[in-house]
Amino acid sequence: MGQSIEKTQFTEQDFAKFRDRLDNELSQLRKLLNTPGFGVGQPSFGAELELYAINEQAHPVCCNKAILAEFNHPQLTLELNKFNLEYNLAPVAAAGAPFSTLQTEMETMLQRLGTVAANHHASILPIGILPTLKTADIGLHAMTDEPRYHVLAKALRDKRGSDFHIRIAGIEKLNLHWSDVTLEGANTSFQFHYRVDPVDFRDAFNAAQLVTPLGLALAANSPVFLGKKLWHETRVALFKQSIDCRMEDPLSMRLPARVLFGHGWVREDVHELFSESIYLFEPLFPFCDEEPLDAMPPKLSGLRLHQGSIWCWNRPIYDPSAGGHLRIELRSLPAGPTPTDMLSTSAVLIGLIEAIRPFINSILPGIPFRYAEHNFYRAAKDGLNAHLFWPNIDANKLEERPVVDILEELLPLAATGLKNLKVSANEISHYLGVAEQTLEQRQNGAIWQLEGIRVLESRLGLDNGLIELVKQYQENYLRGTPVSHWPKVK
Repeated sequence: MGQSIEKTQFTEQDFAKFRDRLDNELSQLRKLLNTPGFGVGQPSFGAELELYAINEQAHPVCCNKAILAEFNHPQLTLELNKFNLEYNLAPVAAAGAPFSTLQTEMETMLQRLGTVAANHHASILPIGILPTLKTADIGLHAMTDEPRYHVLAKALRDKRGSDFHIRIAGIEKLNLHWSDVTLEGANTSFQFHYRVDPVDFRDAFNAAQLVTPLGLALAANSPVFLGKKLWHETRVALFKQSIDCRMEDPLSMRLPARVLFGHGWVREDVHELFSESIYLFEPLFPFCDEEPLDAMPPKLSGLRLHQGSIWCWNRPIYDPSAGGHLRIELRSLPAGPTPTDMLSTSAVLIGLIEAIRPFINSILPGIPFRYAEHNFYRAAKDGLNAHLFWPNIDANKLEERPVVDILEELLPLAATGLKNLKVSANEISHYLGVAEQTLEQRQNGAIWQLEGIRVLESRLGLDNGLIELVKQYQENYLRGTPVSHWPKVK
C-alpha cells in the first residue's frame, strides 16, 4: 500500500492482466527461492512508526500534508487520515546495539517532527488509538487526498456493497455502521521488521506467530475508541472490521477477512504464504508496471502490491534491495507509549523468535494453530490480564496460564535469543529490563489509560476526562520514562 498508484479506474481486462502477472511473479519467486545464496545475509531490523497530530485540546488536526512538506524527508510519509503520519526508520544490523540505535533515530525524528508540527498548531503523539477521537473527526472529509487511498476506499466499499459494521464487546460495547474505510485510520501502530535467511523463514515465521500474543499483551495501548472502553488493544478488532469487505451472509462470511492472523502453521517456506494470498484474495489494485520478467533480482512489484492489500498481523515481505531478501513484519504492536517501551517489546519478541526457532517443530504439535489464533485475540481483548493456552513441553500438555506468568518465565529465553544474534549484553539487559518492570508493576499503556479514565471521568465527566487523560499521557511520553513508571492519573 505504500507504492504510488496514480490510476484510479480499472477494467476487467486490467484485473485479468494483473492476475496473470501475479501467477508469473509467483513462479519467479519459486525460482528465486531455489537459487543458491538468495537472501543470505546478516540479520537486521527496521521499523515504521505511525503517529497522530493533535491540538492543545487533544483532538486530531488534519495537517499531515503541511507537516510532510515542511519536514521534507523521504522517510516520512502520509497515512490514510489527514491527522496521521508514518516515519520509516533506517534498517540496522542486529549485532551490537540495534534497539538503542533505532531509539536514538526515533527520538531525534520525534523531536524535530514536534517542532515542525508546532508551526501548524499541532503536536505529535504516538498512541494506538487517540481516546478523544469523535465520529465527527472521521469520514471521507478526513481521508488523505492520495490516489491509493481513494482506490482503497472505493474497492473495499464496492466489494462489500453496504456500510461497514463495527461490533466490539469489551468492557463496554460498541455497535456502529460506517460508510467508508476511514475508521481504519484511527489505528496507529509500530511495525517491526526482522530480516531472516530464506532457509530459516518457515521456522522463524511460525515462532513469530506463536509468541506474538505475548508481545501484544505486553504492549497493549488502545483501550478507548469513540468514548467507549473496549479491548486493551482495540486496534485488533477495529482494524479487522473497519475494512472487512465481506457481505454479512453465511456464504461470504466463510471467506477469510483481509485482516487476519493466518490460516495455519507454515509447512514449507514463504512461497506458500504468497501463493495463499493469490488463491484466497481478489486483487484490489490491478496495477502493472513494465518490469522485465527476467530482471535480477526481480522487483515482483505486482506480488508485493497485492500482499500489501492483505493485512496479516505478521506479514511476509520480499524486498528486491540488497540483491533480494525476506523479512517478517511484526504488525500487531501499537504506537506508544514511548520509544523505550516500543523497542523493549520488540526486543522481547525478536529474542523469543530467535531462541524458539531452532526447536519450534517440537513445540507445534502441542499447540494447534487455532489455539495460537485464540491467544492472539484474547491478548488483544484482555492485555496483561489475559490467560493464554501455552504448551508445557516437560509435561506434554497444553495449559491455560496467565500471560504475565508466561512472559516472566520466558524473559531469560528472550535474552538467549538476542545473545545468539550478537546483541550486546548492555542492550539485552536494558530493554528486557524495561519489559520486566512492566510485568512487575502490571502497568502498560492500556492499564494506565483505563485506570486514569476511571479517576478522571468521575471528577470531570467523560469528554473532559479524556482530554485530561491525553494531556497527562503526552506529558509522560515527552519525559521518555517507560510506562511502567508513569505516575497514576490524578
